Amino acid sequence: MIESTPMTEYNEKLVKYSVARRFIIKLGIMAHSYGPSAARLESYLTQVTETLGYQGIFHSTRSEIMYVFWKDDPMVQTQHVEKVEKGAFNMAKLARVGELVELVVAGEISLEDAYTLLDKIDKLPDPWGPFAKAISFLLIGVGFAGLMTGNIWDILLAGGLALVVYINVYIAHQFHGRLIELLPFSSAYIVGVLATFLKIFLPEINIQVVVLSSIIVLIPGFTVSAGIVEIVSDHVVSGSANLIAGITYLLKQFFGAWFGLATVSIFLPAIQENTVLYTSLNLWNPWIFLPLLFIGLGVAYQSLMRDFPWVILCCLVSYFGVIFGNSFEIEYLGTLMGAIVANIFGNLWARKFNRPTSIVLVPAITVMVSGSVGFQALFIAATEETSKGLNQFLQMFIVALVIAAGLLIANTIVRPKVTL
Repeated sequence: MIESTPMTEYNEKLVKYSVARRFIIKLGIMAHSYGPSAARLESYLTQVTETLGYQGIFHSTRSEIMYVFWKDDPMVQTQHVEKVEKGAFNMAKLARVGELVELVVAGEISLEDAYTLLDKIDKLPDPWGPFAKAISFLLIGVGFAGLMTGNIWDILLAGGLALVVYINVYIAHQFHGRLIELLPFSSAYIVGVLATFLKIFLPEINIQVVVLSSIIVLIPGFTVSAGIVEIVSDHVVSGSANLIAGITYLLKQFFGAWFGLATVSIFLPAIQENTVLYTSLNLWNPWIFLPLLFIGLGVAYQSLMRDFPWVILCCLVSYFGVIFGNSFEIEYLGTLMGAIVANIFGNLWARKFNRPTSIVLVPAITVMVSGSVGFQALFIAATEETSKGLNQFLQMFIVALVIAAGLLIANTIVRPKVTL
């Protein structure tokens, strides 16, 4: 005689299965909006699902997540497809989601309560408010201009125009809609107009340095690099979408800056080439600007205060890796070494503190953004030599491939813990 499972026990298992699915779906939607790559998100959802006692297959792209669940028989599956939007990086909320999942896995909180807490996490205010975010834009602009060895006017104007960019970003996010779509073009256009106009009175400024440093916080270098990494990791759909989105965003920024320069040139006298000797900061120590850049990135990515020292340290490790690689005078070796040591540090940190690797890795990789190379190349192609600019534009993809190779090599040296 076949023993049957009591109906009450069967219903309890069914309810738990339903609640677990609901929690995993919500977890995927929220985590996706905070910035992890498709590979990390899929691996993380798979691990959490298996820890809860079920099985699942997940497929994440830039615009949707597909969930497939089953309990015992893989032939009896439940499928769910959710449309999502790629949000901005928010390391504070990403960290809190990771902590919540650890509590669920440890059995210290029920799935029902965890589901409710996911909504509360999403509604939490950012740890760094509008004023701090504005200061981060200023610090990133000043720090990047300093590292590009701009003169004193370049650095001051980069910081001031970066604040103008933040105001435009803030207004766009307040009203949403078309303003968000126009954000890359409008920000670069405003900066292009102001920088070109100011060059009439300050001929010693370098427009390329000023414009690039002012909008560097918006340049999608990490998106381009992440797209290449995902393609290399066999996540072709998600990687291609990220790569195309990054290039499209970059082109909007370029056309905005170029059109801003052209607008002033049409209505005002032609801008003369620099005839005044630069007050160059080439001899200044980069340590003046590195802390400003790293702190600005930490705030811009909404890192929690307790994670801040590790974010700064990972950025420093990456920077030292770049310097060490460049000392051999082999092209791209610095970028490769920077990516390797940054990812090794991130993997070790995630294992030690059981926190998402992205918290420290994303800001460190951003220091090596390939998008800035692409923007400079387009600027050169439009204003100076077309062939030289297009050749440099191709370097953007080479840099992204080198970063991808560095991350993969690091993962073979130190096996990564499955985190967001």
